[in-house]
Amino acid sequence: MSELVRVPVVRPRRLRRTTAVRRLVAETEVVARQLVLPLFVKEGITEPVPVPSLPGVVQHTLESLRKAAHDALAAGVGGLMLFAVPAVRDPGGTAATDPDGILNRAVRDVVAEVGQDGVVMADLCLDEFTDHGHCGVLGPDGEVDNDATLGRYADMALALAEAGCGVVGPSGMMDGQVAAIRAALDRGGHQGVAILAYAAKYASAFYGPFRDAVDSQLDGDRRAYQMDPPNAVEAVREIELDLAEGADIVMVKPAMSYLDIVRRASELATVPVAAYQVSGEYAMVEAAAARGWIDRDAAIVESLTSIRRAGARLVLTYWATEAAERLL
Repeated sequence: MSELVRVPVVRPRRLRRTTAVRRLVAETEVVARQLVLPLFVKEGITEPVPVPSLPGVVQHTLESLRKAAHDALAAGVGGLMLFAVPAVRDPGGTAATDPDGILNRAVRDVVAEVGQDGVVMADLCLDEFTDHGHCGVLGPDGEVDNDATLGRYADMALALAEAGCGVVGPSGMMDGQVAAIRAALDRGGHQGVAILAYAAKYASAFYGPFRDAVDSQLDGDRRAYQMDPPNAVEAVREIELDLAEGADIVMVKPAMSYLDIVRRASELATVPVAAYQVSGEYAMVEAAAARGWIDRDAAIVESLTSIRRAGARLVLTYWATEAAERLL
């Protein structure tokens, strides 16, 4: 060895030499209880319907939904987020507030199935229920009427709470939605129902497969109310507003393309931070793995770890059950 080459004294590689050492000093951990499984239930079907753009994900019947919920919690998953596909849609999304509508029936069934073993959450938004596919009611100009939509969200929150939902997830990005929902829940005697606010939800290209999963009727886009991808300071403002309005958990969506926002949220918020590993992020890994281009299992664990490392305490992921059973 040349005398000019110094032998290093500090060797970080010492703590990478073996699996046991790496596990001992790992800074970030993903455990099953931190995962939330999104689930879709569709009205009027007699057996689960696969979602082609989301391999392994289905639109459930009420019966198969109960089984999926049971299996997820048996694997150790911490929570379930329910989405519904109604048989009939209309401009006001009335099925969302119908006590016998598919989402409220699903909440009742899942709560009856799992009891206190897991946290039952439901998406609080009108997009699955409207015939135009937008997240709120439309005004005469064809634009989403923010303040009229708040009244619908308040009614939907009450319907979900009365069905037994423990956490509601307002995802429509309407100004003032958390305050309106909190007030309605408290007036209705549901002070114990928590709000998981989609605080920084971006108008993302990665939602495409989700729209297949909910049979979206959207023609156009949601850029007038979801956040613009270039903006980060605006995300801080949105998170601060939701915290001031009473959010119990704040969420960033999508997760993997917005890890910087997850980090900002974790540094700012005094409540738990969640991140949603969305359908497009899931589908990209599945598609690449199916072609042999990446190691699927390793990519799943790495992606979940990156979201946790950025500061998310909870991760919504379509891999929740599988990750809990096999990978973590």
